[in-house]
This record gives sequence, C-alpha cells and structure tokens, in this order.
Amino acid sequence: MIADLGVRVREERRLRNLTLDELATASGVSRSMLSEVERGSRTPTVLVLDRIATGLGTSVARLLRPESPERRILLRHERQDVAQADGWQRRILSPVVPGVEFEFMRTVIEPGVDAGVFTPHGPGTREYLAVESGTLRLSLDDEVTELHAGDSVYYAGDCHHGFANPGAEPCVYYLVMDVR
Repeated sequence: MIADLGVRVREERRLRNLTLDELATASGVSRSMLSEVERGSRTPTVLVLDRIATGLGTSVARLLRPESPERRILLRHERQDVAQADGWQRRILSPVVPGVEFEFMRTVIEPGVDAGVFTPHGPGTREYLAVESGTLRLSLDDEVTELHAGDSVYYAGDCHHGFANPGAEPCVYYLVMDVR
C-alpha cells in the first residue's frame, strides 16, 4: 500500500511537471519527506497526505487509489480507503474517476480530539459538511462554529480548516469536497 501511494504521488507530480522542490513549496512538506513518500519508505500522516494532495491540486482519494474508468463502481466497506490518526478516522467513500476531482468522506472524531488544521485547497474548491452525530468544532481561518447532529454547512475550501470534537461522545460527519 505505501509503495503504491509513493508511485501515485510521483505520477501525479510528474503529470503536473513539478519538481520535488516545487511540490515542497506548493505543499509545505519538506523535499526529503516527499522523496521518502515517493520511494515508499515513509508513511505520511493524514495531515501531511492532505498537504501533498493540496499541493498537487488533487484529492487524497486520488493518491490512495488508482482511477477507475467504469460507469458503475461499487466500493464495498472493506475496500474503502481509510486514513486515520490518534482519535480519528476518515473513510473515503468515493471512487477515483478520470477527470473528476471529487471526494466524499465519512469521519469519526473521538471525544476531546482535535484532528488538526488542514491547509487551504486551491481557489474555487468547495466543501459541504453534514454532522450525523455528536458535536463538531469547525474552524475556518479565524472563525469557529460549533455544529451539532443534523447541522450542515457549505464553505469555500481555500481557507485553513480545522476539525475538533469538544463533546463527550464521538462525532460522525460527512464531508464532500469538490477540488478545483
């Protein structure tokens, strides 16, 4: 899996005619870390993987899974890619389709966990979020909003965005990202 990730990162970087130094500048990830990821000798954290995807102008899903040209794609639960860190898990529910930069995710954040702040995506990127259960503290640049079960929000993805669960129960939310 990690070797496949490295190959896809390298392919996406080369498709965009970027050097390692240029991707390092665009993503905020060091050249040495990028090189290790591409060689398959280092597994990036979810935040680092997101920064790499953002620097490439693509989605995490595209880095984790190859494109599928089929008209109908079934992703059984056990075949869905999962990115996780201490206290939270992000499951990618959408397939990678040629010419489409779209990602549909289900995230679970345990009580009291701060998943961190994600870097801005490219201008025009849109994100739609809906909370299924629990409480989510969403920060968009310097603005913080608390969302509860049943709440939803749309926001431009070209800002710093952070996700934390200040509540006493797990927070489950769905996020759709249309990358530009």
